[in-house]
Amino acid sequence: MMDDFQPALRLLPIRADQPLRLMHPAVPPLSKLLPSNSVSREMTRYRAERINVDADYLSYPQDEIMRGTYIAGQPLTPEHNYFEIEILDKGMESTICVGVCPRDQSMDVQPGTTADCVAFYIESGSILRNSKGIECIEGCELGDHIGCGVKFDQMAPGSKVPVFFTRNGKEIGSVKSRVPYKGFYPMVSMNSCGEEVRVITQMLYVQDEDVMMSVDSCEDDWYRLSDIKLNGPILEYKGKGKSIIDVGLAQAKQPLNTTNHYFEIEIIDPGESCYIAIGLTNREFPRYRHPGWNKGSIGYHADDGKIFIGSGVGEPFGPRCHKGDRMGCGIYFPRDFEPQDCEQGAEDIEEEEDEDDPQGMKRLRATKIGNSPESPPGVGNLIGIEDNSESDEDDEWESEDGKSSAPYVEVFFTRNSKLIGKKQVLIPKGGFYPTVGMLSIDEKVRVDLHPMTG
Repeated sequence: MMDDFQPALRLLPIRADQPLRLMHPAVPPLSKLLPSNSVSREMTRYRAERINVDADYLSYPQDEIMRGTYIAGQPLTPEHNYFEIEILDKGMESTICVGVCPRDQSMDVQPGTTADCVAFYIESGSILRNSKGIECIEGCELGDHIGCGVKFDQMAPGSKVPVFFTRNGKEIGSVKSRVPYKGFYPMVSMNSCGEEVRVITQMLYVQDEDVMMSVDSCEDDWYRLSDIKLNGPILEYKGKGKSIIDVGLAQAKQPLNTTNHYFEIEIIDPGESCYIAIGLTNREFPRYRHPGWNKGSIGYHADDGKIFIGSGVGEPFGPRCHKGDRMGCGIYFPRDFEPQDCEQGAEDIEEEEDEDDPQGMKRLRATKIGNSPESPPGVGNLIGIEDNSESDEDDEWESEDGKSSAPYVEVFFTRNSKLIGKKQVLIPKGGFYPTVGMLSIDEKVRVDLHPMTG
């Protein structure tokens, strides 16, 4: 029988240079959790057959037909009793499994078919041990974090130990198993073309009944989510994707400031066309427009590598971005910048809507157009929206002598931690809010509003 679920948990990465702290499901890369020399030692002693290993990324080779398996170089211990994978691609058949096994586990044996190997299969949502299955959940989705750990504190001498599994921070089930002679080693296995995961090891799982399950939600980070589904740190497009008025928009609750001046997204699934944009917008930005398309905004677009600055006409800026790429956006604030104008959060804003015009369409003039160079190709007849709205922001920035006192800032963009370029722009009254736009079916990104570097 499956053990009773626990009400809450904390995921604590172990670092030599920092105290323990509560971890979010948006776990940074392994190289950020451990000193680089520790990562190197770990990764050089792993075992892998029929698996491509690229740092902490694992994928199934295209020319293979047999199941591939990866076994980590270090066993789980009471100090590091937990690890996770992030599902980046479920491949053609979704055969990924994760679990623990002995160090000398045969690479040709199906995980979970022996007494000492415990595995969780993402497609069936079941735990398998000694060929006996326990169904826990219906299945897993792209972007889910699946964890596996051992509760060493519940093992009595000569008895079995609980091996448990989690999904996005919630414990979903466990089984008891004897500990192999050399310990339990993290294991990942797959057998379908296109499958890819990211492995996060050297973590500590601590039970804490006083911690609320806020670890599983990021709702408090966002001011508005239009045609966007939120799943922890994952944003998924849920709009129609048929015209440019179907943009899905996610706008953060707090603007960037001198303390938090940078954020990132990782493209988990580019969808049909990778119409994904990252950028900054003013607090009253229209909810159906990509960042950069309207006044008071700037955006870098993944599909064509162009930058848009308050206009529907973009200019060449950087490379196109694809699945797995990390796109970043930040601000270089001047030294004499006064931060008080960027300290107002969106929780202090009451959005006014016209009951007869909830989307604000009366403020815009719509015209029928065909595919233009700036329109997503293949969408057919699109609705091009010209922004004729009047803004009082320039007036708000005027000083007593009638001259504009709006400060200039440098907005910069990165791709996979490398600087692409920067643009000098006027910062809107109230600040620039981190914003993500999406416009094609099945697009998914992972957002980190507070990365450790930037």
